[in-house]
Parts: sequence; C-alpha cells; structure tokens
Amino acid sequence: MGSQHVDQMRVRDVVAVVLAGGKGARLDPLTRDRAKPAVPFGGTYRIVDFALSNCLNSGLRRVLLLTQYKASSLDRHINVGWRRFFCRDLGEYLDVLPPQQRVDENWYLGTADAVYQNIYSLEMAAPRLVVVLAGDHIYKMNYQKMIDAHEESGAAVTIGALPVPREAACEFGTMEVDTTGRVRAFHEKVAEPPIIPGSDGMCLASMGIYCFSTQFLLERLKEDAHERTSRHDFGHDVLPAAIGSHIVQAFPFRDENRKRDAYWRDVGTIDAYFEANMDLIDVDPELNLYDEQWPIRTHHPSYPPPKFVFAGEGPAARRGEATDSLVCQGAIISGGRVTRSIIGPGVRVNSFAKVEESILFEGVDIGRHARVRRAIIDKGVCVPSGMSIGFNAEEDAARGLTVSPQGVTVVAKGQALSSDQLPYTVG
Repeated sequence: MGSQHVDQMRVRDVVAVVLAGGKGARLDPLTRDRAKPAVPFGGTYRIVDFALSNCLNSGLRRVLLLTQYKASSLDRHINVGWRRFFCRDLGEYLDVLPPQQRVDENWYLGTADAVYQNIYSLEMAAPRLVVVLAGDHIYKMNYQKMIDAHEESGAAVTIGALPVPREAACEFGTMEVDTTGRVRAFHEKVAEPPIIPGSDGMCLASMGIYCFSTQFLLERLKEDAHERTSRHDFGHDVLPAAIGSHIVQAFPFRDENRKRDAYWRDVGTIDAYFEANMDLIDVDPELNLYDEQWPIRTHHPSYPPPKFVFAGEGPAARRGEATDSLVCQGAIISGGRVTRSIIGPGVRVNSFAKVEESILFEGVDIGRHARVRRAIIDKGVCVPSGMSIGFNAEEDAARGLTVSPQGVTVVAKGQALSSDQLPYTVG
C-alpha cells in the first residue's frame, strides 16, 4: 500500500486540516443537498476521498475535517467509510469539526477563519507542522515530499503549485517565484495573472495545498482575525501578507498517478466535473484508479454484484450490455444498453433503454425505451418510460432541468420527471 512507502516518523507530529465546507455553487444542482466534497465521483467515490486517501497514503494520521455547508451527507460518509482507517489508541484520528462559534458568533468567514475558529484543536494537538488541504480536488499526491521540501527550505509556508494555461489561471491564486522557488508575489484570482517567464502562456497556480510551520500559522491566524479589512482567506490575505517578512516557498506538484502527465482537476463546474468523470472511462484513463501502490479509499455500500440480463441479437433486440463504462455494485442492466457512461450503485437500466456518455448516481431508474445522452442524473431519480434527456437542450431547459454551457443536462435529486413531460419520445 502507499502508506508503506512513507516514513511514518517524519509525519507523526504533523496535523492535516482538510477544508470541506465549500458550498460549490457552480456545481448546482449537484450541491443543493450536499457539500461539494460529498458529491459522488467515478461511481463509487466522493470528491473528498482523494484528499483523505492522499493523507492516509502519505502517513498523515491526524486529520481535522472542517465542514459547514449541508454537511449531513459528508458526515455520514466519513462515519461509515473512513473512521475505521484511524486508530485513536495509537494517536490517530479523523475528526469532523463543524463551526462551533468557539471564538466568535460567526460561521466560517473564509479559509483562514475556518482554521482560526478551530485553533483550539490545533493548540491541543501541538503539531510540528500543519498541512492545509482543499477537500474538493481530484489528484494523487504524497504530501510527505512537500513536507520534506518545506523543512529543507526553512520556509514559514510552502504552497503546492502547478502550471495552468493563462486563460484558466484567473480562477486560481497565482504566484511569481524566483529561481530558487521562493514566492515573491501572490495574486488571488486576478483578471491578468502573471505568466511564468519563458513559458508558452502558462501561469503558476496555487493548488490550495499549504504546509505551515505551526508557530507561524497560529500567529498569523490570530493577527488576521483582528484585521477589520481582511477577508480572512489564505489566498487573499494570509499568504500575500507573509511574503514580505517570511520565506514563502512554491512546491512543484509531483503526483502519484504513474502516468506521463501529472493529473490534477478542479471539478468546480458542471462541465469540469463531467469531463473529469469521462476521463475514467477511456481505454487508458488519465487518472489511474487501479494502482495498488496508491489506493483511493471510500465507503462501499453493501450491494450485490452488478448484473446484466437478456442477450437478444440485432440492433432492436432486448440486450443488457455496457461498453466502455464503469458499472458499480448493485446495478442491473436489464435489457438496456449503456455506452461510455458511469453507472452508480443500485442503478437499474430497463429494457430497450439507451444510456450514452452519462453519469447516473446511486439508485437511478431508467425506464423502458428511455434515452439518456450527455447527462448527469442525481441520486434516486426515476426517468419515465419513453423519455429522452440530453437530446434537445431547449426542451430540457423548458422542463426545469439544468443545461451547462457545454450542453450537459443535469437532473437534480428529487426532481420529478412525469410522463406529461414527453415532448419527444421513442416508441
């Protein structure tokens, strides 16, 4: 396992803080009933599983998970799927910390304020270093390598960094660094981010991964909490303020994906989320989920194996099949056809139905003769017999469905689709 390849003693007194309270408004309607880190990914995973698996595989076994927005789904996932990996008798833990109003009467005002409001937990843990992580990105990374680089450089804070095209960099914090990797300027989501000298229009973006020396972090959080003009955010306030007086270092992203190109995805929009899922169904997927050296952990619900029934021949025959797809446990492909799709746990695709290039969450039921294309269908939705989704964006929108800029149709959890919503059908 990945955790066998790290030096446990080097990270024994390091605490990881995972920021998992994001509202994820750009992922609406998938985030109407759940926090962004709790959104399903790849059929059987949740987005937060990647940051937590990285912690586990890196040997970080003292983890604080900070929640806030609609956290019940995330809390349940952690309780049933993750606590078993940590042994409190050995000083290990994964503690979920909602806003407690311990230091004031506000909810979390920003990323830095979220950590500040839990400063009591950090002071009690008394770690040597604190690693702060975003809980809503898809990637595989050994944080111990970043910790080693942080200590070797003598930095107060080290920032995980990767190159991104300038047209996308306005969505990130971006850095200017010197030849030693020291950060000389930090710009949070600016319209014209600085380009890496000598690159072809690339910018150095923050991954939302920070390694802090504990004393520096606690001092800066207390100072920031009393700054009236501060947004109480790491990117807007804490990091830029530190650059003039402390060593702030950039750490080039080195992933554990064992592919030619490093893999990191911010799945903050419907289209980005859809494309990242579709990455998984390629013959040679960009993200390697099958690497036993760096496993991605999750909770696997107690479903039976997936089942495929009916084997009719010919284009009009009733045939249960799935090609170029991920099919999770408990799914029944009952005479329907699935192509280039991700079929979640407990999904049923009924006779003569067709599902193409789509993501079906847990418990979705696709009726007979229904057609689904380039769609995301949330948990428990029943698509009536004969209905077509994803073939006409205007008619999908007229039904109250969400259609992304790139034409991905989203059916929200609890959204009723009735037979009177059949402007176009297949017999």
